[in-house]
Amino acid sequence: MTGQAVPRPRRPRLVVLAGLPGTGKSTLARLLAEQLGGAWLRVDTIEASLLKAGLTQSFETGLAAYLAARDLARDQLAMGHDTIVDAVNGVDPARQMWRDLAGELQADRFVVEVVCSDQEEHRRRIESRGSLTPPLPAPTWDEVVRREYRPWREPILRVQGDRSPVENVSRVLDYLSRPPPKRV
Repeated sequence: MTGQAVPRPRRPRLVVLAGLPGTGKSTLARLLAEQLGGAWLRVDTIEASLLKAGLTQSFETGLAAYLAARDLARDQLAMGHDTIVDAVNGVDPARQMWRDLAGELQADRFVVEVVCSDQEEHRRRIESRGSLTPPLPAPTWDEVVRREYRPWREPILRVQGDRSPVENVSRVLDYLSRPPPKRV
């Protein structure tokens, strides 16, 4: 070692994607992971694995999937990797988990909410897609409409999932190129 200071790399970014099923989160998450060379952690994939192991779908399997995603995100962020979390993140306990993780690891946290403002298009997506991660069943339109999803009370970027994925990736990459939003 020559004693030269090694430049400190930038802080890893935790990109939290949120939104109801069928809005386009996974499409956006996959494209972002490709662009950033980061880890993509999809909570539905984790829960489907739990069901493949013989567990019955329940609140507990959903919670376990979020906890596994958090722990995997911790590993990735600790290694300095940008990490994209793909989940509904509709209620504060899920959101707080990502706040806590970013604080623990001093990662920059960015929240991107994906919405589908065209209700007919959203419904068509839900009713035509089938299960993307068997044996995890696809939600019905009625389940999506009744799902608890609270408004965000902090700075986020909202993108329209019924717009071009290329356009949305560009908007998110621009958002990620700036300092993370100030949070109180």
